[in-house]
Amino acid sequence: MKKSYLSGLALATLGTALWSCAPTTKTPAAATAPPAATAPGLTYQPNSTDWRAQAEAFLKQYSAEYQRLYTESSEAEWRSNTHIVPGDTTNSGATARANERIAAFAGSAENIQRLRQFLDHKDQLSEIQVKELQTALYNAANSPQTVADVVKRRIKAEAAQTEKLYGFDYQYNGKSVTTNDLDELLRTEKNPQKRQAIWEASKAIGPTLKEGLLNLRGLRNQTVQALGYSDFFSYQASDYGMSREEMMALVRKINEELRPLYRELHTYARYELAKKYGVKQVPDYLPASWVPNRWGQDWSSMVDVKGVNLDATLAKKGPEWQVKQAERFYQSLGFQALPAVFWEKSSLYPLPAGANYKKNNHASAWHIDLNQDVRSLMSVEANTEWYETTHHELGHIYYYLTYTNPDVPPLLRQGANRGYHEAMGSLMGLAASQKPFLVGLELMDPKTQTDQTQTLLKEALNYVTFIPFSSGVMSEWENSFYADNLPADQLNAKWWELVKKYQGIVPPTARGEQYLDPATKTHINDDPAQYYDYALSYVILFQLHDHIAKQILHQDPHATNYYGNKEVGNFLRDIMRPGSSKDWRTVLKEKTGEDLSARAMVDYFQPLMAYLKQQNKGRKYTM
Repeated sequence: MKKSYLSGLALATLGTALWSCAPTTKTPAAATAPPAATAPGLTYQPNSTDWRAQAEAFLKQYSAEYQRLYTESSEAEWRSNTHIVPGDTTNSGATARANERIAAFAGSAENIQRLRQFLDHKDQLSEIQVKELQTALYNAANSPQTVADVVKRRIKAEAAQTEKLYGFDYQYNGKSVTTNDLDELLRTEKNPQKRQAIWEASKAIGPTLKEGLLNLRGLRNQTVQALGYSDFFSYQASDYGMSREEMMALVRKINEELRPLYRELHTYARYELAKKYGVKQVPDYLPASWVPNRWGQDWSSMVDVKGVNLDATLAKKGPEWQVKQAERFYQSLGFQALPAVFWEKSSLYPLPAGANYKKNNHASAWHIDLNQDVRSLMSVEANTEWYETTHHELGHIYYYLTYTNPDVPPLLRQGANRGYHEAMGSLMGLAASQKPFLVGLELMDPKTQTDQTQTLLKEALNYVTFIPFSSGVMSEWENSFYADNLPADQLNAKWWELVKKYQGIVPPTARGEQYLDPATKTHINDDPAQYYDYALSYVILFQLHDHIAKQILHQDPHATNYYGNKEVGNFLRDIMRPGSSKDWRTVLKEKTGEDLSARAMVDYFQPLMAYLKQQNKGRKYTM
């Protein structure tokens, strides 16, 4: 999720495949002010030399118009993601027009000129006014009307790419299948040849997206270059107050910190999967079709911890129970009940059989109007994975609702940084999956003997295996794609070079440039150049969980129960309430006493290292 850029703005409404979050902003790179032009929908004229009063009047009008157009754009995007009719361009056309309107407003030359003018006098403004103005200027950089034609073409191209992405007809064994179907097969199928066919079916969409993605690269880069950014990746990194080089150094550091543990997991997986699939010769690198996820980002279904798999219990309760129970969890911490609009307008469950349209099956959370209209787009089924995902998505929803308060202007109703939203969702997914919590809900018998090492292994095969993919493969490929202008005839080769380097995974058969395997990952198309958000979110997640477990609950971080603890709720609300009105580094240091660090994540999985080294004794390491 998710997160996305509606009309190229930092709008958190189109959530796709991990989840949804709202970006935050920092000061953009300086650029020469473009000539003035009329800002659509804004009539403010300065008539005072009081810069603070002028800024207040400007921001009042700007925010009202921005919020109105944002809502229109969100509604159009919602329709495009929940009612997809192959060949019907009605929704994509409406979405493109709504996105063009907000782009024309936010990126108007007059607005850019006025924003810069106010920021030239920021020493005379309030801190929150400065943050609002910087946010507005950051938004403008992705739709500057000084290059209006480029922006319009990019918006149209993005809408067309979304149609291709979610309208694709996946085929396996001569039948149409959903991505959910393919994911389930990759979790359960034991025949290596069948697994390869399933995996190849999941990659079939790639070639149809190549032309559109190359076109989008040029348009995205040109758009932000108009306001002085060197490339789209650099623009996205600036949202953290960091240069592209600083961001890449940070994600490489995170990857290196977790590399020793990943190396053990990789060796363990090669041998265990070879045994499972009846393959005598253990390969040096994992075939991509062996791991139980289309991109190798989550291997947790390799391990079935006795008593922890809740599928049978949850199947009896049904999908609706899962969503309601997630709401009850947040209420137990002191959060409000979800607003009626959530239940009235969300799309929570798979489409009925025979439906004449499709929907985006990736879980996401949406803040439609930057106010009380919050929705989730899911396809909840009664199983363990969706149980965790449901708690995650409501984490986003409650983050939206908490920073929607009078102290946070609409422009700053975002996470402290983009990673915070994911951290909050993942934190609640983790909390809802620990044994004391499950016992408290009577989803697990307290007498159930669970193997703590296997439980930790399953968690590591989720959280730790994700880091090389997110901070390694995805971040490095998009950095190369946007900043280094990766040649069109090297797109797939670069992808597999990185997959082998960071994940120790190789394709089951040759994957030449007639394929485009990176484009099969949703985010490459519609949530570009910021996948490192998820890696950073995991680091933040473990820092927050470590603090809650040790300092508030005084419990083992591996066996906590947040349920009903109002002090935990207060801790979380204190982080959520300011939105992006406070610097993300300050928020983290104030609440946990630490700067961003993988220490807590490494500590959490430290008990697993001895077990893995024992299991891997005598085995060949290849990473």
